[in-house]
Amino acid sequence: MKYLVLIYTNPQARQLWEQLPEAERAAGLRAYAALNEELAASGEMIVSESLADSSLAKHLTVRGGEAMTTDGPYAEVKEQLAGFYLVECGDIDRACEIAARIPEAEAGVVEVRPVRTFGGVEM
Repeated sequence: MKYLVLIYTNPQARQLWEQLPEAERAAGLRAYAALNEELAASGEMIVSESLADSSLAKHLTVRGGEAMTTDGPYAEVKEQLAGFYLVECGDIDRACEIAARIPEAEAGVVEVRPVRTFGGVEM
C-alpha cells in the first residue's frame, strides 16, 4: 500500500535548525541520506522531495473558467508543508516507522496518510 508522509515545519523549528552548529546540521542531513538509501534499497521509496519556502508558493483558484493566483502560502498557519515522501510498504505501522526516522519529527510534525485508489482506500 502507498502512504504519503508529509513533513511540516514551523518558524521556530526552522530557526532552531539555522542555529544548530554545523556538525549537528550535517548529522541531520546524513540521517536523511541514510533513510533515503535504505528506502531505495528496500524498494519502499517511490519519491521524496523537499519543498521551497511557503512564501514562494502561489495560491490558485478557478472561478467561471478564469484562473486567479495570489502570492504566498494559502493560509496563515503555524505549520507549513516542507517536504514529503511517497512510500510503498506493508502497512501503516511500517509507514509510521519510516516517518519516525525523519529528523523533523523531533521538532515539527510528520503526518502519515494512506493514498486512496480510485476504488477507495486500500486496506
